[in-house]
Amino acid sequence: MGRFHEQVMGVYFDDLDAFYILHNARYLVLFERTLGSFWEMVGMGSFEPQSAGDHCHLVRANTIEYLMPVRGTGKVRVRVWVQKLGRTSLTFGFRVMPMDRDEDHATGTRTIVRVDPESQKSLPWTDAFRQRVGPWVAEAAT
Repeated sequence: MGRFHEQVMGVYFDDLDAFYILHNARYLVLFERTLGSFWEMVGMGSFEPQSAGDHCHLVRANTIEYLMPVRGTGKVRVRVWVQKLGRTSLTFGFRVMPMDRDEDHATGTRTIVRVDPESQKSLPWTDAFRQRVGPWVAEAAT
């Protein structure tokens, strides 16, 4: 993996299921919030409709593999990187990890597709977007 963005996130009582384990749906919320931080860090924090540009995208797929439960309240680290940047799509990789070690509570991906706001047909990413996001793309496998 190349460069990544990581954020510490809180796990609160209302995030837990009946077994006091982080509810499966809350992993996506933690990932979503970390993505917001990532967009802000690369200078794309504004989501205003008139300037949506490359922010006009739809989620094509989310995948999550739950490997080790997050038990109780506390903090976790959420790591995100760009796994693949295609012509019209982008796939993020993510990991949810404990604070004190690089073990995975969960891993996953999200694929987004840039679309025209009116027709919702796919569009290529702009050169400016590729320049901003390029440094975060995982290194190619050798």
